[in-house]
Amino acid sequence: MDLLNTLVDKGLRRDLPTRQEALAVLATSDDELLDVVAAAGKVRRQWFGRRVKLNYLVNLKSGLCPEDCSYCSQRLGSKAEILKYTWLKPDDASKAAAAGVAGGAKRVCLVASGRGPTDKDVDRVSETISAIKEQNEGVEVCACLGLLSDGQAGRLRAAGADAYNHNLNTSEATYGDICTTHDFSDRVSTVQQAQAAGMSACSGLIAGMGESDADLVDVVFALRELDPDSVPVNFLIPFEGTPLAKEWNLTPQRALRILAMVRFVCPDIEVRLAGGREVHLRSLQPLALHLVNSIFLGDYLTSEGQAGKDDLAMIADAGFEVEGTDTTTLPEHRRPGCGAAAADEADDADGDAGELAATVAAPSDDTRRDLVSVRRRGAGTDLPPNA
Repeated sequence: MDLLNTLVDKGLRRDLPTRQEALAVLATSDDELLDVVAAAGKVRRQWFGRRVKLNYLVNLKSGLCPEDCSYCSQRLGSKAEILKYTWLKPDDASKAAAAGVAGGAKRVCLVASGRGPTDKDVDRVSETISAIKEQNEGVEVCACLGLLSDGQAGRLRAAGADAYNHNLNTSEATYGDICTTHDFSDRVSTVQQAQAAGMSACSGLIAGMGESDADLVDVVFALRELDPDSVPVNFLIPFEGTPLAKEWNLTPQRALRILAMVRFVCPDIEVRLAGGREVHLRSLQPLALHLVNSIFLGDYLTSEGQAGKDDLAMIADAGFEVEGTDTTTLPEHRRPGCGAAAADEADDADGDAGELAATVAAPSDDTRRDLVSVRRRGAGTDLPPNA
């Protein structure tokens, strides 16, 4: 396909595809799927070889969030029967993190529900970061605490936070459809504050919420404009008790096309396969490793993932290797002090995104409730974590 040859050439040069080209990836057929994966795989291997970075989530505070994000099991008014608990003590959080590090995780992601941290919360998380780094040499720590206030990003950086995660989730045009308690610009501002404080920016999306192809392309291009170092791609987990419980819009094939599109738009950025991969990719998960260079190990915030040992076996069986702490994830040109790597988008190559935008099919009644497992182990429980 001329399209794929063009996208590979652009990816190897770090040139940004047009929106038309990104939409065309999403519009490819199932018959073309392996060709799409192979093409995007060439770009992935150019910048990241066959390495897979492992990340581990620690949910510091679960449930009871005042925000109304429709996709979230921890949202205001959620009836999802998830674990609910207040802040973990630093030692307990550090023990949970150690399980992930022992399983091969290079980065620990500290997440807390809520609109954003108070100054006291920042102090508490700073203690947790110190405890984790003292006990786990070489580990990266990423904080994900919601919207940041003035000065908080700098305090987290001074405490040792290497990165800050705050996802854009969906396009600016449709953001109001999934959340009314804050807006798209609030999220952009928080990512920019993290970057200004010297933290590595981590920002991604959630696919499968009923968005159009154009929405997916718009949010990925918005992310590329922010130029984060890592882009997590989540697939909606339709929790019972949330407004999006009936949104079962994804097939394994569509999930792979979305990941390929993200890789073409973000060729030299860490693309992370995140929440929902087991639910939507299912037996095609190994193919996704040809597109992404980073995954979460074990469980997520409020849902369970596959066993950590199965993640490691999948990586090995697919011919990939776990990235060690002695390896830098990003290509040399993207490392601190090497300057920005993003290429300018051609002004005249945009085209009319609407012409190729295809909305997803209406949700089917044939939902797979058996695929969603609420987390009952690890942080906030007396049971050992999955790592």
